[in-house]
Amino acid sequence: MRHNVVRLFLAVLVALATALTGLGTPAQAAAPDSPAVTYTNPIAEKRADPHIFKHTDGYYYFTATVPEYDRIVLRRATTIQGLSTAQEVTIWTKHAGGVMGAHIWAPEIHFIDGKWYVYFAAGATSDIWAIRMYVLEGAGANPLTATWTEKGQIKTTWESFSLDSTTFVVNGVRYLAWAQRNPAENNNTSLFIAKMANPWTITGTPTEISQPTLSWETVGFKVNEGPALIQHGGKVFMTYSASATDANYCLGMLTASATADLTDPASWTKGSQPVFTTNASTSQYGPGHNSFTVSEDGRSDVIVYHDRSYKDISGDPLNDPNRRTRVQKVYWKADGTPDFGIPVADGVTPQRFSSYNYADRFIRHWEYRARIEANVSPLADSQFRVVPGLAGTGTVSLEAANFPGYYLRHKNFEVWLEKNDGSSTFASDATFYRRAGLANSAGVSYESYNNAGRYIRHYNYLLYVQTPSTATDRGDATFYAQ
Repeated sequence: MRHNVVRLFLAVLVALATALTGLGTPAQAAAPDSPAVTYTNPIAEKRADPHIFKHTDGYYYFTATVPEYDRIVLRRATTIQGLSTAQEVTIWTKHAGGVMGAHIWAPEIHFIDGKWYVYFAAGATSDIWAIRMYVLEGAGANPLTATWTEKGQIKTTWESFSLDSTTFVVNGVRYLAWAQRNPAENNNTSLFIAKMANPWTITGTPTEISQPTLSWETVGFKVNEGPALIQHGGKVFMTYSASATDANYCLGMLTASATADLTDPASWTKGSQPVFTTNASTSQYGPGHNSFTVSEDGRSDVIVYHDRSYKDISGDPLNDPNRRTRVQKVYWKADGTPDFGIPVADGVTPQRFSSYNYADRFIRHWEYRARIEANVSPLADSQFRVVPGLAGTGTVSLEAANFPGYYLRHKNFEVWLEKNDGSSTFASDATFYRRAGLANSAGVSYESYNNAGRYIRHYNYLLYVQTPSTATDRGDATFYAQ
């Protein structure tokens, strides 16, 4: 009996030691469903309220507000990045007089039942602030060369300030969501939703699903506007923009079940905090008026938005032309909700790196020490820009998304996040060769530039540069880019 107790005790000790040291054989992770996708920002200068639509013809179609507020433009390319240099075509110009004669704002392009539709807002020459929602219909395979017909105004409950219409289908039902001034409320705009009878006509009574009441929704102006919808895991998430269109502009989010009646305000839950805000460390100010698209391989969701690269604006923000279009990958939390992270710095967008041996754990920095961890919050602690190596060509360095100028570097063979001090020693310690994954060529391994044969690997969940000698070591030195 005593021998059995001792054996059991020893078995427990061995299991505990294995768990702590990582010497066991973890379940090896399959390649992720959503591999890394990167872009270089900005996509388009002086283009606000951006909308990118991926069509079945293999093209992305891009439209946005131009700073002159006088026309609707389109671009197309087979890649999102390609939109930055694609030819831009004007498909419609404001009227010389009357309605649709001023403030041409926030166009969106959609393909519905075999035809193209552009939704936009416009004022009138007699009253530039008499903003209403309008629709264009295009016939032809290519909307850049299509014949466009004005379908007129989208009529709602009131003849009041209304804009930012977007359309989407949930559970086979097509909806329109938009922002409008409710005469009974003391604010600028609230969010509304209705079902659609056809692409330019709503049906039934519109439902108000959100009004600006929270402190971050009411800075400068009391605003809920720019709704955009993304679906995931049986839920629908509606982002929207709030506050004035300066550095206070930000995104909030509403959530509903995909099986709920979306025209019932009780179906929607509003988050108490914004989900995407100004970030001074990355020099991104006033992110907002977003849309969603998908990556070229269809495996990653992408948020499209505008912001500025500076905080201070002279005069009315509406007269500042320098909002620009940007994109970055959307990540999904374990609970199925989206995590937008922070608006990342200009240049190449960051990636995340999950462990080959522990699929739910990502490389992150915590108090400047590099480690792997699950459920990382904030997301940006686990995002790194893969940039040209500080020490030489053919190499890379890993720059923190939320601390530009800080890089992963080894010090006494431990991996830390530190600020580049400009020294040759730092440059060498923060430079790596990107190799095919030691445990799986679909992954990636990073070999030290100045310590050949040593790779970034995790041990007891902390990162080191070590020479892998066993299968477990090679797994610990292999990561999947996401």
